[in-house]
Amino acid sequence: MYESIKRNSVLFFTFQNIRITIPMGVCCLALLAALVFANLLPTASAQSTCPGLHVKILNIRNSTGNVACALFESPDGFPREYLHFATNIIVTKIRDTQASCHFLGIPPGTYALVVVHDENMDGKLDSNWLGAPKEGYGFSNEAKARFSAPSFSDASFVYDGRNLELTISLHY
Repeated sequence: MYESIKRNSVLFFTFQNIRITIPMGVCCLALLAALVFANLLPTASAQSTCPGLHVKILNIRNSTGNVACALFESPDGFPREYLHFATNIIVTKIRDTQASCHFLGIPPGTYALVVVHDENMDGKLDSNWLGAPKEGYGFSNEAKARFSAPSFSDASFVYDGRNLELTISLHY
């Protein structure tokens, strides 16, 4: 009834006595186009940043340990007691002396941020016998730590709920 067809060169369908033949090259091209398009969608959405606080950390001395980014919404415990009083904490690995923290879903408000390079990963900012930090630290608003840590108000900033990019330089 139907003549012999090489299955590796032509794809065919039969619908109620109607025969449709599609060359294999067209099928492969269509499949390739579908796969490329399917892979472009996640890539395009990954490039757009979600609303939140996106923090880039600069001047990391080495790639040892990790970086802790602690977000405070009040002066309570700021900045020393970040493990107990911070609203959100993100701990991230350092890759080639670079790190970043992304706080998503944060409601609008006034915040202050402290970043600690925890080289020995003990969960605290180590200091010498005089109380001076031995590990890297930094604050939002480039608040300075002169003879003590800056206040919450010195480091605070207003977040309106949209995308906000911050850069914090570490000091050792």
